[in-house]
Amino acid sequence: MVFRLGLTGSIGMGKTATARLFAEEGCEVWDADAAVHRAYAEGGAAVEPIGAAFPEAVENGAVSREALRRIIARDPDALARIEAIVHPLVVADRAARADAAAADVVVFDIPLLFETGAEREMDAVAVVSAPPEEQRRRVLARGSMTEADFEGILARQMPDAEKRARADYVIETDTPEHAREQVRAILADIRRQQTDA
Repeated sequence: MVFRLGLTGSIGMGKTATARLFAEEGCEVWDADAAVHRAYAEGGAAVEPIGAAFPEAVENGAVSREALRRIIARDPDALARIEAIVHPLVVADRAARADAAAADVVVFDIPLLFETGAEREMDAVAVVSAPPEEQRRRVLARGSMTEADFEGILARQMPDAEKRARADYVIETDTPEHAREQVRAILADIRRQQTDA
């Protein structure tokens, strides 16, 4: 039986790098952001319904994220309408991946796992975490967002302390080596549970 491990963590906590570590240890990894990209791409499942709700959001047969940002900026209710279209498509994509999995553990990389209630579909949840000053340093070092952008994203995400309290496993991403050790320990624990079940 496939074990479904939810992987989450706030922006700049090292979730993408940690997901790669799970993949290197033989897990299949499903990425929520990649699923949204597939849905928005030409021929994707979100193109038609988004186009029906927001015709200006579709450019060259695909959903434009830049156009969506402009729409959300001028219409505060637009985000909820977009999410109502996209979330069911992402859930279906996630279910299809789990059903087709060849690995014993599938890691579901979901930034808003707790915020969307997706933890209810998981067998366990791992949260990646780092000190707040390290989180800020990592995000701002990317050069792709301002301090205000970062604060805005943080405001929409569940606080790190709450995620840690709700998780089955916490992965400290202070160093790549330490993160890898923790990933291996988590997988050993999961595989031991599967053997004992």
